[in-house]
Amino acid sequence: MTDKDLRRDVLDELDFDPSLDAAEIGVAVSDGVVILTGHVGSYAEKVEAENAVRRVRGVRAVAQEIEVRYPEARKIDDDQIAARALAIIDWSVHLPKQTIQVKVSRGWITLTGTVPWQYQAMGAEAAVRKLSGVVGVSNLIEVGPEVRPTLVKDKILEAFKRSAMFEADGIKVLVEGDRVTLEGAVTAWTEREAAERAAWSVPGVRAVEDRIVALT
Repeated sequence: MTDKDLRRDVLDELDFDPSLDAAEIGVAVSDGVVILTGHVGSYAEKVEAENAVRRVRGVRAVAQEIEVRYPEARKIDDDQIAARALAIIDWSVHLPKQTIQVKVSRGWITLTGTVPWQYQAMGAEAAVRKLSGVVGVSNLIEVGPEVRPTLVKDKILEAFKRSAMFEADGIKVLVEGDRVTLEGAVTAWTEREAAERAAWSVPGVRAVEDRIVALT
């Protein structure tokens, strides 16, 4: 696939996504690397634009340079954003609200604290990035449990074997402390993402280095 063909596919995917207004998003492609520029009306749209690009076959990497621009009339004070962020975390039954802290500076939310599971750290970020007035999110929440490397490796391999998306035998799992490294090759980007999600699903994992190569 040429860069020109890939750019067309990316533009089509952005236009197809109903959660996006892609009119002000620019797309450039160089050797399979997609560069996104322009601006959108919310941080959630910025995240969704990158997710849409990653769904396109042939994309090797994404450089995200989209800005979030709110009209002056829609700008919201930091204290209001912080209050809404705390409220939405409180409403989420799967999030341990007592251990998550929120700081807001010029529309940028910083999350800190400790949670038992990686999905809770990601869930907190997903919850607050949809709020009006948010221009960005830094997720500094840590995952708390002590990790036993052999248990982590076994659970990841079991998750791989349960998945219908890829062959577990083609992926090598290395565990050092609370850090997981994935190596090997899969046939598509979606399989690579599925393998990484499986690694993150294990309690106590704090870092995943994904060295898996997508062959297409």
